[in-house]
Amino acid sequence: MSSLPAPHYRADVDLFSPSWAALRRAVAGLADHDFQQPSGCTGWLVRDLVCHLIIDAQDVLITLVTPADTEPTRDAVTYWDLVEAPTGEDPLDALTVRLAAAYEDPELLKFHLDDVGSAAGRAAQLADPAARVSTRGEVLTAGDYLSAYVVEWTLHHLDLVAHLPDVPGPPAGGLSHSRATLEKIAGTAFPPTFRDEDALLIGTGRRAPSSVERDEIGERAASLPFVLG
Repeated sequence: MSSLPAPHYRADVDLFSPSWAALRRAVAGLADHDFQQPSGCTGWLVRDLVCHLIIDAQDVLITLVTPADTEPTRDAVTYWDLVEAPTGEDPLDALTVRLAAAYEDPELLKFHLDDVGSAAGRAAQLADPAARVSTRGEVLTAGDYLSAYVVEWTLHHLDLVAHLPDVPGPPAGGLSHSRATLEKIAGTAFPPTFRDEDALLIGTGRRAPSSVERDEIGERAASLPFVLG
């Protein structure tokens, strides 16, 4: 029998849909010139990030129709590994940049994300949260997989708005869930005075803590950042 904790399926699905919908709405509302702004992902413009979201949506579709008949090997927390901070030189990252440039017209990026992203959203709503699916050589329940992707959507939503202050950010529920997940992965809690958004940005290395924030974090600051991959 699996020793992984029992997942909370309903909450996972309920958070996935609004987090993903909010991110897609934010992209749909971008002006053409916004796509040339830097994102919160090292080495990526907003257009590159949106291209990555299209690939993410495809991954969701593929995973939800890739059944597994063995016990889960990962859950919503252990789905994530702690990895080295990105440098922007990874071959797959470079491929994403070239693919994004090939779109040329931002409206094509918007259209493709809306098309594939809507399908991924419908697939998530139709999925049996208890069903087992396979991805990256691991087995999860669909509910745990969708829960893990709430973190993906939330962090990339923060990346999207990093230099676009007028674009709406991620929903509060996704921020709270993602912070709790990051704290479980890192094995440490951020100060309760930190907003969820700041805990995520600082915790994942998307921005450096101020001297005051570093003092609040204390000795745990030496372990930062916790980069998820």
